[in-house]
This record gives sequence, C-alpha cells and structure tokens, in this order.
Amino acid sequence: MIPRASDRRGANLVRGVAPASLLLGVFLSASAPISLAQSQESGSGFIHIGAQAIGVVTRESPAIHSQDLTEAYLSQPVIMARIDPWKELLTLTTTLDFEGYTLKRGELNAGIYGEGYIDRRHPHSYLHELILSSTKIFETEHLIGISGTIGKGFAPYGTDDPMSRPFEKYPINHHLSQIPERVVAIGALRARTLIFELGAFNGDEPTTPGDAPNRDRYWDSWSGRLTYVPWPQGEIQTSYARVKSPENPDGGGSDQRKQSASIRLEDVQHTGYALFEWSRTGEYSGSTRSFTFTSLLAETWAKYDRVNGALRIEVTERPDEQRLTDEFRTSVPPTDLSIAGRSRWTIITARFAASLVDARYLFLEPFVEVARADVSPTLRPTGFDPVQFYGSSRIWSVSIGARLAFNMSRMRMGRYGIATSRRSNGGMGGMNMEGM
Repeated sequence: MIPRASDRRGANLVRGVAPASLLLGVFLSASAPISLAQSQESGSGFIHIGAQAIGVVTRESPAIHSQDLTEAYLSQPVIMARIDPWKELLTLTTTLDFEGYTLKRGELNAGIYGEGYIDRRHPHSYLHELILSSTKIFETEHLIGISGTIGKGFAPYGTDDPMSRPFEKYPINHHLSQIPERVVAIGALRARTLIFELGAFNGDEPTTPGDAPNRDRYWDSWSGRLTYVPWPQGEIQTSYARVKSPENPDGGGSDQRKQSASIRLEDVQHTGYALFEWSRTGEYSGSTRSFTFTSLLAETWAKYDRVNGALRIEVTERPDEQRLTDEFRTSVPPTDLSIAGRSRWTIITARFAASLVDARYLFLEPFVEVARADVSPTLRPTGFDPVQFYGSSRIWSVSIGARLAFNMSRMRMGRYGIATSRRSNGGMGGMNMEGM
C-alpha cells in the first residue's frame, strides 16, 4: 500500500501558499524583459514565457455531513515556456505547476475525483509538461505535414486541459475526458482538413505532485485521435484509448477503455467560444467490463469590451469509492471492493468576470462562479447514499477570486506538433482569451 499523500503532507493549506507566491512574484518582475527582448530581437519571438495564478475563495453548502465549508486557495500557479528557434522544426514546451505547495488538501470541487482525492480537485504534478516536438510542413497551402513528440504531457485523447478553458473550477469529467501527466511518444499527420494522432504512454497516474511515472510502465498503454478541421475556427474530434491499470502504479489493477467525441468552435474575432463533449470510460478486469462511466458537457464563453461570461452544463457519472479517515480521500491503490456505488452529477455553472488590467502582457481579472450540483445514485441497492453523506442531494458552490496572468494569451494544452501548429491551424492554434 502506498502511503497516503495527506498523511505525508498534512492539512495546512496556508503554509504552501508562500513559496509559490514568492516564486511567481520574482518571475513576474524578472522575466518580462527577457521575453520582450527575445521577441524584438527575433521578430517573431522564438522564446515565449508566461505565468499565471488564481486567488480564490470557495464556499460549498453543504460540503459534507450537512456542514458548509469556506476555504481560500492559490490555485493554478503555473509557469509556462515555449522555445521555438527554427519555426517548429524543433520545439520545447514545458509547464511547471506549483499546486503541490498551494493545494495540499485539494481544492473544494463538489463531485470531482481522481488520484485518491474525492470532492476535492487534486494538485497536479510539479512537472506538468516537458515536451519536445518536431514538425515538418510539406505544403502550407494544402495543409500537409507531420510531427513527432516525446516527453511528459498529455496523451492524444479527448479535449483540452480545463486549465486552458474559461472556468476556474474543473469539470468532474477531467479523468474521463483527458489523460494528463504521462510519458508520451506521439506521431501525428495532417492532410488538409484531417489530423491523425497515435500515441503510446505509461498507464499509471501520479500518486503525489512529485511522483514520476514508473519506468517499467512506459508504453504499456496507447491512444489515437482523429480531428476534422472544416474551417480554421472549428474542430470535430473523436478518440479512443486503452489505459492499463491507471490507479495501481505497480500494475495488476483494472484497465480502462476510453472513448471521446467533441465539437469545438471559436469565432474569428476571438470573442466567443463553445465546446460540446461526450466521453465514456469502461473499467475492465481482463475482457470483463465491471463499470461504465459516461459524461456529457457543454460550455460556452463570450466577451464584450472588458466583461465576459461563461456557462457550463455537465452530466457525469463517477465511482463512489470507500473513503479513509479523511473523508475527502480514498485509498491509493484502491482495493478490489473499493467502489461502493455509482452516482450521477448534474452541474450547472455560471461565471462572470471583468478585466481590470488588460495590458499587452499583463492581465488581472476578478471573477465570480456559481454552481448548482444535483447528485443521485445510479446503482440500487447502493453502498453510498448521497443524501445521507452530504446532507442534501443538491449542493451549491460560490467562488470569488481573481486571475493574474502574464503573457498567457493563445494558451492551449493537450495537443502537440502538427495538431496545434500555428502555421497550419490558423485561428485554432490556441484560444485567444485574455489571460488564458
């Protein structure tokens, strides 16, 4: 049994805020001249550095056992860098995430689960991405090219990382719709309006923010994604993955077979965005399927002058696993009988934000997010009764905060190489949302 992260790191949230805050402050004051100097010298800027952090206060009612909880966080403190000296012939992309310091207990997020956390979003790995890609465009006019990618990052499956999308709170389907923080090898081909990606990766999920993928698990899983780009601001994708023993790092746990399909749209002026997504994950012991979890999600974002708003509707099934003494944690790796039930979460989230500082490289945006979650069991009889556990089948969440970002426009996470080439993808190389 792997020791629980909560046992090793404790539950003091405030102590972790200072190191990341200091690091981001030093970075914001020191790195801007470097990035701007490189941009002016090269004409196109082959070194791109950005950073962001979100200060947020969240209140959930009820959070657990009919009790309301109010907590504050420094969420998503990240530094991103992209080095592209030869016009995508060789590109290095990295993302450093300091949530291991600032979200030790996890962030209140009703319904979410993964990596031993439940009803709290887990902190991501310190080394979120370190990717080396090589892209070759044969015909720019007809959009024909290939790429190869290797490093730690996202497997070619599903939709973009929620960090690069409008909302601060992650959707419940994060582990149904993305496969992050794996050692990946990806080959991709673009032929006009079609993009083919095929990748191999390690199946095991991280167990702590500092955890590295197990070397004996490299390439034991695979995924493929097909994307149709009918016009520069539109994408239709479908993908499939086989993930070996994701929740048991040593192997021998249940495997997953995952499917995803989505439509992603953005207007030419970058003032509107929409995503429609379906995903499904089946748990397998050998060839026998034990559980299936599905998700439907639709979200949209629109901007007018300095104000913007977003709406997300999500219906997702999740496993209800046996909890530890800390009831926001489950066993890692899980026991054979860890799933006590299955529940369906219907969540409507609305967001309103206004940009106070909207300079060329610096962005400050206060926001408020309000969510209503309805939960009901889908297995009867069930070993987990949501009403008894939470105190209600309806949970309200209010989050108030502000995003501080430096040089983070046109950010996109989850695709590499020819799949996100700025020369072949036109406006879809990244969503041009201010501060994202």
